[in-house]
Amino acid sequence: MTVTVSDHPEASRYEVFLDGELGGVAEYALEPGRITFTHTEVAVEGKGLGSALVGQALADARRRGLAVVPRCEFVRGYVEKHPGSADLAGE
Repeated sequence: MTVTVSDHPEASRYEVFLDGELGGVAEYALEPGRITFTHTEVAVEGKGLGSALVGQALADARRRGLAVVPRCEFVRGYVEKHPGSADLAGE
């Protein structure tokens, strides 16, 4: 099982792939200095795709120096469960 995550800024979303097939998306709105996650959806639950997707998206936000606004329940829940990402929260 190979999981990869990539940013697709032209579509304003991160995408997660499971063995080369699209497995989910995390949609966002980008503003100067911050990224607002608005919706997350995964096709298959229980395989860790959502956690991989959001974990990589937050790591990318950290590298880019962006504050994270978790409007999406999944992203908000991830931040609450992973204290190491709490410092990213911008609102």
